[in-house]
Amino acid sequence: MRRLSKFLVGVDQGSIVLFSDYQHGGAMWTGSGPRELRQLVSFSERYSTPPAVQVTISMWDMDKKSNQRADISADMITEEGFAVVFRTWGDTRVARVRADWLAIGELPSDDDWEVR
Repeated sequence: MRRLSKFLVGVDQGSIVLFSDYQHGGAMWTGSGPRELRQLVSFSERYSTPPAVQVTISMWDMDKKSNQRADISADMITEEGFAVVFRTWGDTRVARVRADWLAIGELPSDDDWEVR
């Protein structure tokens, strides 16, 4: 469990379309085997420590003729942002994906001291 030690807690959220590969014949739609896409997201304000980030698939459009395999996660989480990572593999054909995210963490305060 993560315990927040400050009174200033920030909640930031967003929604992004990761790709629409069916429109231009991209790798997620036409490919096979392991495929991965990373997209950077910036928070609206800087956190004082890396926040907890939750990522979910809010829309997916997949070919019904193959198995539907997908993995989505947050990676490289910093005080300023993170990377959404979407993966698929095998014969799965993904036309498009939209991801929603939520970040919760401590915000900097005017009372914070920074020792250098």
